[in-house]
Order: sequence, then structure tokens, then C-alpha cells
Amino acid sequence: MDVAKIIVDVSTRQTNKPWTYQIPENLQSIVQPGMRVQVPFGNGGRQIQGFVLEVVKGETTTKPLKPITNVLDLEPVLNQELLQLSARIAEHNFNFQINVLQAMLPNVMKAKYQKTLILLNPNLIDDNNINDLFIDRDEIPFELDFIPIELMSKIKHYQAIKALGFKYYLKNKAKIKKVKKYKNKLSSDQYDEIRRNLNKNAKKQARFVTALMENPTPDWQLVSSLQHSYKLTAQDINQAVTNGWISMTEMETYRTPTLSSTIQKTKPLVLNEEQSVAFDAINSALNQQISTTFLLEGVTGSGKTEIYLQAIARTIEAGKTALFLVPEITLTPQMVRRVKGRFGDDVALLHSALSDGERYDEWRRIQRQEVHVVVGVRSAIFAPLEQIGLIIMDEEHESSYKQDDNPRYHARDIASWRANRHQAVLILGSATPSLESRARAQKHVYQLLELKKRALANPLPTAQIIDMSEVIKSGGDEVFSPQLLDQIEERLEKKQQIILMLNRRGYANFMMCRDCGYVPMCPNCDLALTMHKDTYRMECHVCGATQPIPHKCPVCGSTRIRPFGTGTQKVEEQLQDKFPQARIIRMDNDTTRKKGATDRLLEQFGQQKADILIGTQMIAKGLDFPNVTLVGVLNADTTLKIPDYRASERTFQLITQVAGRAGRADKVGNVVIQTFNPQHYAIKLAQNQDYEAFYQQEMSLRKTWHYSPYYYAIQIKLTHPNEQDVAKIAYKIVNWLREQIMPSTMIFGPAPGSIRRVKNRYVYQISLRFKYDDKLEQALNLLVNDAQKIIDKNIQISINRDPINL
Repeated sequence: MDVAKIIVDVSTRQTNKPWTYQIPENLQSIVQPGMRVQVPFGNGGRQIQGFVLEVVKGETTTKPLKPITNVLDLEPVLNQELLQLSARIAEHNFNFQINVLQAMLPNVMKAKYQKTLILLNPNLIDDNNINDLFIDRDEIPFELDFIPIELMSKIKHYQAIKALGFKYYLKNKAKIKKVKKYKNKLSSDQYDEIRRNLNKNAKKQARFVTALMENPTPDWQLVSSLQHSYKLTAQDINQAVTNGWISMTEMETYRTPTLSSTIQKTKPLVLNEEQSVAFDAINSALNQQISTTFLLEGVTGSGKTEIYLQAIARTIEAGKTALFLVPEITLTPQMVRRVKGRFGDDVALLHSALSDGERYDEWRRIQRQEVHVVVGVRSAIFAPLEQIGLIIMDEEHESSYKQDDNPRYHARDIASWRANRHQAVLILGSATPSLESRARAQKHVYQLLELKKRALANPLPTAQIIDMSEVIKSGGDEVFSPQLLDQIEERLEKKQQIILMLNRRGYANFMMCRDCGYVPMCPNCDLALTMHKDTYRMECHVCGATQPIPHKCPVCGSTRIRPFGTGTQKVEEQLQDKFPQARIIRMDNDTTRKKGATDRLLEQFGQQKADILIGTQMIAKGLDFPNVTLVGVLNADTTLKIPDYRASERTFQLITQVAGRAGRADKVGNVVIQTFNPQHYAIKLAQNQDYEAFYQQEMSLRKTWHYSPYYYAIQIKLTHPNEQDVAKIAYKIVNWLREQIMPSTMIFGPAPGSIRRVKNRYVYQISLRFKYDDKLEQALNLLVNDAQKIIDKNIQISINRDPINL
């Protein structure tokens, strides 16, 4: 018997293993590893999606096996590399393998299920309302908008006595786009004869036939273009087919992502001395096809992107493919312009701003090996590329490369695994590398390449730190210091551009009653709601709950309920009041939700249709606008206040990155850093972009505190609807862990989460730090596999290796 080992689409510990199914005779020549299939699972005829991991010929079994119902693909959607990678990621990060497999594919290839109610024995049903549902049919959709809710208890009764039953359908959402195309069927002379024999009043037909006569079509052409050019209807086209004038067919086409303006073709630039040294080292590794990881550390504006592009060109010349990762969707449009400007249509895009159809078609172009270069964000690390020669992670320090939700993974780990498998070169680029990457370079695990000067030999911007506590003491504004306002006015007069960053969206942090102190809180989370003036709503940025902005305190009835704090919306409003002549663009999650909004806003700013760009951290990196001469950091303390050991590192990186947007061309750049902590080392060292000094000081503190990169870390997060229960379970787990792991492993906690309640579940966390512990892995696997059985069925446990936030 031929059988298949299949991972089924059920995300539980009990099902997180390959299940064996019989391959029916009619599918034995079709089923292959990497295919999606439809299989029965459990009782009741439930049909679900599964991924074939392995096919075994001539297997002998003692128990009867369920057969595969159908195949969803005629060829594998995941190659052998990605199948093996899914198992490795799941094991390393304590994930369900099905979640990893699904993350590797476009959204439209994820399973969609439909449940229907079927009539089994109508003679047992004596309820007219139920019988009316089944008039002239034996099957109906099991949906609340189709079946009245008051009939549910009766349906349950009839199901119990086998009068009614359920049926499950698996739907394939992956649809190929097709377009109508036509081709001339006759010669020019034949069209001329038809035209001469037409009725004199048939002017539209005459125009149509003339077009066919004057434009021979040896290849298939778009019907829509023909209709548009000659103002023809679908009926006109169908009549032409009937008359034998043209042939028409439907052909597959790609949904191609477009940018807001055309892409200009570019040529390679001449590299300066530092760039040449770095590129030569990379090129040597590419030629030798040796798996090498380079840490390309270059100050902002040092020309890292040009090195990337020339390395990609060498990779393509060698007949291999390249994967280019960027951390934010914000960076994608600008990077796409640069990469497509150099390599044209040989580039595919993978990021969440694409429509589902566009992402599916870009994925298919990659899988069909029609492109050599892929540009995308974190999830693009799973691109189905073959023959990878080069992987680039730009801004490698960014936390967005780490996915903390299921399936948890870090794109840098996967990039390293894929580079090793393909004997490819991995380039990690940043002006402010993560401490972990820089430490690996110090130990020669990575090869360090440094660019200490800007590519155009222009100086780094000069930076000024403003102590906002002194500004407020002297009666000044809490948002804009006089120094920043003066510099904004000066740049506006000179027709130069300004970037202002405040890493907090919305209008105000929260609202509070001045009389009783009431603060509107999220009903699901222990968080104050954020005020959004443009939508007239209070919003929770964790669970998405919203409610109207209150105009009267619900506790004491006072009308003195006012906003506190400042977000990007409020900054935009105040700035427009102070500089009414200024053209302002705001970029945050609220203004970039619509498809294409990010590209459109950045293009407007790049074309100097706006004077000031206000945004959150999404505007802090990678953007290159030659007319920007002033950058203002409105509150450098937003990341410094986070209760996390990486707070100083993030603050230094963010200020350094956003400061690097100023003075990138032939104009001198200035930076104004507003802070309430002017003596903090992260802010002072960011003023001069002194990464080396920051690295030395921060590493010394990390060593003292037993933090990464000196120690590995694992975070165990527990959630439960009851706070007392989750606390008891957390202490029970800590006591159990002490008996399972090595004494050298440090356990911190349990402690409530930084947000005590999220989505109506209370959060507790346990942190582990260790250098080596061969017992820990086994203990954690035992914990996640048996926790619900042993401890409490309502407990949810997640384990996060090397978490970004602690």
C-alpha cells in the first residue's frame, strides 16, 4: 500500500505530528511531498487541508487507513528545502508545524472551510420550521444568517437522534486571474472586402473592421485594449467572433503590483575606496560559493545599497538568485524603485501591502523561476527560490525581523540556515548593528566590513540636544522647543524639507477627567484608550476595541474631561497652526492603511510637494531625500521609558537612524533631539552617531546584568481568564522547572505581564537565562505538550526563544 505522511490543518499539541493516510490508486501518480491535499479527519466526515511531508511506497499496516480525498495542487507548492525548514523552525521555536507551513504560503492558499447541515432522516422530524428549511433540498449552509438562532436547540436535538447531520467542505481560495485575448482570423484583403460589403449605416462595424485590417495580430492581444481604443462593447466583440472576424480565448495573467510613478532605469555607480574594499570581499565569497556571513556596518548615507545592488548583479551573472529583505513596508517602495531600476522585471515583491491576488501571483512567478530577485519584508524569507546565491538583510538590527506571534521565528536565523544550505552569501547591513550581530563579528563568526564615511564624502549632520524640562520651566511648549521652531521656520524660508519623528500615533495618549481622575480604559485589556481625533474614537492599540470620545465623565458627570499627552495627529494640528503656509504629510499606521498609501505619500514628499514629513518610527530609516536638511526628534524618551533591557539600544538606534535622514546630498544637515533625559548615554552618544562608544558601554552593562548577547534567553508566557489561577499555575511551573533544569540556569519570575490583562486573559511570564543547559529543551517540550492535560485546560502557554521584549 502506498501511504503519505501528512501534517493536518489543526493547531493543537495532540495533532502536531505527521498522520498516515492511504493514497488511493487514482492519485498514486499525482501525490508528492510538498502538495496540499484534502483528507478526512476525526469523526463526522470532517474534511480538512493537509501538507504531504513524505510518500512511502509499499507500506504494510496493521490498521485500516483513511484515504486521501483529493489533491488541491497538481504540483508541490513547497519544495524539499522548505518542508525540512518548517520542521526545524517548529522544533527550535516550540511552534506547531502546520502554522509554519501556512506562513510559508500566500494567504489565498490557506484553508477555508464551509459547514453545511444535511438531512439524514426526514421521517424523524416533526417540526415545520425545520422542514421549511429543507424544502426542495437535502443540504443547507450552516450559517447564522441562514438559520434562525431560535432553531439551534431543535437542530441539536435532531442531530442527536440522527435526523440531521453535518458535512464539511474545504475550499481552495487560490484563484488564477484570466483575461480575454483575441487574434485576427482573416487577411487584410479579406477584411477590406468585408468592409466594402457592409451597410453604409454600419459605421461602428466599418471602424472595427478597418482596425483589424490595419493592425495584423500574429500574437494574442488584450480584448480590453481593443474595446478601449475603438469604443467597442462586449456584444461587438462577441459578434465579431460569431462572424468569424477574430478568434478569442481566455489566458492566464499576473496581477502585477504597481507603484505611484514610473521607475527610472539606473546604472551601477562608481564605488569609493571603502565601498570597493567591502564589495571585493563579498564578491570573492560569491565567486568561491562559500557560505559566508558579512556584517556590513556603515554610517547612514555610506552607500550600503549600492554595494547590495552590485552584489545582486554578480549573483545573477552566476546564474543564481538573490533575496533582499527590508524591515518595514515603508522602506519597500523606495527599495523597490532602486532594485527594479537596476534589474527591471527580474524582480518580485512579497509584502503585506500587496493584495492577496498580487501576492499569490508574485509568489507563483518566484516558484516558476521566472525571476532572479525577491524584495520583501520578514515573511519573504520563505520565498520559494531555488539556487540561492545571496541573501541581504538591510537594517538587520530591526525588531520587526522577529515574529513574536505564532509561528515565532527570527528572519535572521532562517536566513542563516538557508544560506548554509545553498552555500550562499549572507549580508547583514546596518548603521547601528544589533549587539548580538556585532558581538558575533568581534568573535569572527561574522566577517565585519566597515564604511566609516558617507558615499558622497559629505559630513554627518550636526545634532543638538534640547532639555525639554528647561523649556517647560521657562514657560515653553511641551511639544516644540523654541530652537526647533526657529530651525523649521528657517528651512521653510529656504524651501528645504523637514522630517519630524514622534513614535506615538493618535491624537493623545489618553483622556482624563480633571475632577475625579477617571481615565477611559479598554474593556478587554488593562490599557488606557488612545484618542484619535480624525475618527472621533478612542482606540485600543492592542485588541482594536473602540468607543466614542467622551464629552462628559461617566463617573462624576463633569465636562472637564480632556486629552493628555501628544500623538502624531496632535503634532500635525499644532504645526499647521504655527506654520499655516507649510505643506504637511503625516505618516503613521492610521494614514498608511489603504493600499498604495505609503508609496503615494513618500513619492509626494520626494517630489517636494510637501515641506514637512511627520511620522512614527516608520520614517526613521532607509529613506533618502536630498532636500531634507532638518530632522527633529520630538520626544527621544518614548523608547527609553519602555521597561525592557533593550530600551537604551533601541533609543540609540532610532535616534541615529532618523538623524541620518538629514544632509544626505550637497546640503548641510541638522538634527534637533528633544528629551527629558539629556544626560542619558544612549542619547548623548546618538548625538554624534558614535556607535563604537555605545557598543562598548552597553556590552559592559549587559555582561554585568547577565543579558544577551552573553546569555541566551527564553520567555514563557501564560494566559488564563482568571488572575489567581494563572498566578498559581505560574508558581507551580517554576517549582517544577527547578527540578528539571541545570542549576546554572537562572529563573526570573513569575511576574505579571507588562500589560496585566490582554483580550480578557490575564498574563504572567517567566524568564530563563542560560549559557548552556542540555536539559532545558526537553523540559520545555514536556511542558508545552502536557500543560493543558496536567495543569488546567484553560491555560495557554507560549514559549519565546530569544525574545525581543523582556
